[in-house]
Amino acid sequence: MSKQDNLYLVGLMGAGKTTVGRLLARHYGYGFHDSDHEIEARTGVKIPVIFEIEGEAGFRRREETVIAELTALSGIVLATGGGAVLSPVTRENLRNNGMVIYLRGTPEHLYERTRHDRNRPLLQTENPLDRLRELYQQRDPLYREVADIVVDTGRQGVSGMTRMLCGKLDLLRSSLASPDKAG
Repeated sequence: MSKQDNLYLVGLMGAGKTTVGRLLARHYGYGFHDSDHEIEARTGVKIPVIFEIEGEAGFRRREETVIAELTALSGIVLATGGGAVLSPVTRENLRNNGMVIYLRGTPEHLYERTRHDRNRPLLQTENPLDRLRELYQQRDPLYREVADIVVDTGRQGVSGMTRMLCGKLDLLRSSLASPDKAG
């Protein structure tokens, strides 16, 4: 399987991984998967319930297993959960089995997108914006470590961002596919 066969989206919650992932899958004719949705489908409960019963550590174990299985597939787009990169095993699976796209948003922008969403257990705190800033500080280096492409989400629309991303992906893929002229 070639690294070009799969596309993996990483980034903090609210960055648009699921929405952009669906559009990329449609554009390339790939299957689409969302690791959080897959975990919910397998357990029959929402992510906050898993956090409540098993804690974050229990959820992360489930996430690592699901992502290991999904990265073994070919021809997929995978939207990962925001904390998936905390696992060294997951980072290795993402890096080795596909092209990784980091959708980077500022904590302030992501707060605007997520502030009314009650399905995000890590933001159910006194100050969700401060929590997003902490998560960004912790995870940004890990996202960058695995990313082949970094895209600032900013205020641009999803379809414009997806078109730009397809252009970058097509360029990157063609440069990887062209034979080494020195050889």
